[in-house]
Amino acid sequence: MTTTGPAQQAGGDAAPAPPTTSPSITLRPHTGRGVLLLLVASLCFGSSGVIGKPAMTAGLGPEQVAAARIGIAALVMLTCIALLRPSLLRVRRGQWRLLVAYGLLGVAGVQLLYFVAASRIPVGVAILLEFTSPVLVALWVRFVRRVRLPWPMWLGIALALTGLAMVAQIGTGLTLDAIGLLAGAGAALCSAAYFLLGERGVADQHPLGMVTWGMTVGAVAVCVVAPPWTWPGDVVTASAQLGPWQPPVWVLLIAVALLSTVLAYSAGTASLRHLPAAAASVLALMEPLIATGLAWLLLGEALTWLQVLGAAILLGGAALVQLTSPKKQPVGEPLPVAD
Repeated sequence: MTTTGPAQQAGGDAAPAPPTTSPSITLRPHTGRGVLLLLVASLCFGSSGVIGKPAMTAGLGPEQVAAARIGIAALVMLTCIALLRPSLLRVRRGQWRLLVAYGLLGVAGVQLLYFVAASRIPVGVAILLEFTSPVLVALWVRFVRRVRLPWPMWLGIALALTGLAMVAQIGTGLTLDAIGLLAGAGAALCSAAYFLLGERGVADQHPLGMVTWGMTVGAVAVCVVAPPWTWPGDVVTASAQLGPWQPPVWVLLIAVALLSTVLAYSAGTASLRHLPAAAASVLALMEPLIATGLAWLLLGEALTWLQVLGAAILLGGAALVQLTSPKKQPVGEPLPVAD
């Protein structure tokens, strides 16, 4: 099988894609399916803050919540795939470099650096920094892959980021911290790598196999930072406040691992078989909108009129990007070589 890059030149040329082991199988991308998968992923990713925040309020550190989230998810996915579809865990020697990079950057890097940023600068600023990744993806596509993007797509990116800044209430209580800003920028780089590496990886690797190994690599990395034996046992078994409920902290950790990680990464990576990375990374900007809505419903964090307006602008920009982004070629069809 072969696949295209995240966008094509105006004349329809695309960069050659790596060959795979199953050239006879053709997967035709389906835009609607890709959008639905990405909506599911955004909903699940967006729930992570609402589920994880009560655990941190109860006494766990951000790095401990991240370690539990990735570690439990990796254990569950590795066990399930090994028992049900062990063939998905087969990896050719040439694929390991990409899988390790995906695990370190797209899994561990995004989450750890975001939590570091959020602990030192306002959460709204940290979110905005992380979600500048669509701009980074577009710049990579334009200047590294030398693919021209249509100007409406750039307008959509600008609108989406503007709306995101309004939803995140940028400018309220802004406190600049050099380490926090660097961590936020690092999270954005890792988020861009998640889309670009994911798009490249699913060309010849099943999404579930890729996510499983990515989670495993990420779990090893993050557990080095926060080893499980250092987590306070009395906090893990204590009760936390989540809306009208008071679940134990360990229940929240399992929920954030299964819902906000296993399902989120699986759906998000699978969507890259149907959507270009440049479009998918902008559509994923709905995650902070969903997170804000869930925080309003469960944590009592009300939306202002400015946030509602920003949400409309964000969705409008994301829709513009989806409507104007070049179509992805069917996997399995021969592609012309770019100039």
